[in-house]
Amino acid sequence: MSSKRAKRKCDDFFKKQSKQGLALGFGDIRLRTNFSEILPDETHLGSYFSRNVAINIPIISSPMDTVTESKMAIAMAKFGGLGIIHKGLSPEEQAAQVAKVKHHLSAFIAEPICVKGSDRVGDILRMRDQKDYGFSSFPVVDGDRRLVGIVTSNDFEFCHDVEGKTIFDIMSTDIVSSEFLDVKGAYQTMQERHKKILPITDKDGLFSGIYTWKDVKRIMTNDAQGYSLDDNGSLLVGAAIGVTEDDRLRAKLLSMKSVDVFVVDTAHGDSKAVVEMVKYLKLNYPSIDVVAGNISEAEAAKRLVDVGVDGVRVGQGPGSICTTRIMSGIGHPQVSAIYECAKAIRGSGVSVCADGGIEYSGDITIALAAGADSVMLGKLLAGTTESPGSILYRNGKSMKVYRGMGSLGAMLDNKASRERYGQSGKSSDKLVPEGVEAEIAFKGDVANILFQLTGGLRSGMGYVGAANLDALQEKADFYRISSSGLTESHPHGLDYIKDAPNYRGTN
Repeated sequence: MSSKRAKRKCDDFFKKQSKQGLALGFGDIRLRTNFSEILPDETHLGSYFSRNVAINIPIISSPMDTVTESKMAIAMAKFGGLGIIHKGLSPEEQAAQVAKVKHHLSAFIAEPICVKGSDRVGDILRMRDQKDYGFSSFPVVDGDRRLVGIVTSNDFEFCHDVEGKTIFDIMSTDIVSSEFLDVKGAYQTMQERHKKILPITDKDGLFSGIYTWKDVKRIMTNDAQGYSLDDNGSLLVGAAIGVTEDDRLRAKLLSMKSVDVFVVDTAHGDSKAVVEMVKYLKLNYPSIDVVAGNISEAEAAKRLVDVGVDGVRVGQGPGSICTTRIMSGIGHPQVSAIYECAKAIRGSGVSVCADGGIEYSGDITIALAAGADSVMLGKLLAGTTESPGSILYRNGKSMKVYRGMGSLGAMLDNKASRERYGQSGKSSDKLVPEGVEAEIAFKGDVANILFQLTGGLRSGMGYVGAANLDALQEKADFYRISSSGLTESHPHGLDYIKDAPNYRGTN
């Protein structure tokens, strides 16, 4: 996140367009190349999603019910980005999704899932499967929260009567525990004692948490390099909230699960309700960053900065499944919106996230060059292994559902979607959708998509001669192109184009 207020090379370009009454989208412009001593592999992609939330790649997964739940958020953070859990879930369900991300990779788990000795083995296995836990080891505590044993995946595997046996029957009581240690101390103890789980007790002997070997080892051996981590070694994760009274409970539950950033998620972020929610969150949860949106005008960005946001989300209607501009008649073409919002708050320390309209990796380069600190993606990350939903089969092809949060289906399925668009109807004839539902081809693991997207970004930075994102914004300048220039930019004059991992054609 650049704090520089100095004039940038692209300022004159956008000033000229504005004087002509023009606002530009991604298909209207291309970056100028510069003399470069920077190879793509030498570029640094680190940025900020919000004032205090640093990320290693400037890519955020959108809080949509067909894009981001815990599996996507985990994958995003492990690649260096960030996932925002959608609010189409109940407050309790959303908080549980955040907890899954925080527990996935944690040097110290302060609130591990515990079981009781009297629990039936079968009941615990069913709980594990129903809640989709990615682990099978549990501390066993008594009614006073004193540690009495440990049950592990081996104990479950060798239990041949899961309905008749209790945890008492299969747990291990050969426990190595300690009063609180830092990560280095835990690593040494676990190495010496050959233990994969190290319970920690307080000075009164009460159970307070665990270290797990795979997570401690990963941190100590630097295997987590490139991950987006908090100060405790857990994966970063954000969560979307609305602006109603119910969302205050949602915020409380999310804070209890150590969410890293609140995203106030509305279709029109320049509103009284958003301002009041931002004030509430900053007053009651001062240690958690707040990003608000969506907006597309410079004055809106200034108003949000004035009430204390740590980041703004720019984009009203540019998404591939969004019909807001067509249905309502409003809309600011996305590249100009990014530039004008970013310029208005340049030097404030508040980050800009460009949300929507991105079709190719080159559009990411353009968005960041125009002033964004990160981009939020929906369609490009949907249809992957980690996105919610089952794989469908259509005419021999594997597909997944992708829908806008303003689509009729999303509005009918959850209250949060209706509230996002300021609607209260509960039947199809009482709702005005601002999005559509679709099916897109199954793409495989999201890490492969992110590899292609960051590779294209690095290539663009190399052409501009920018070693990092601050340099990209300082050096970037643009050409406005014609429809012929856009046609010329794509492959053309060919009878058949073989599929490529980063290009799907223009049809």
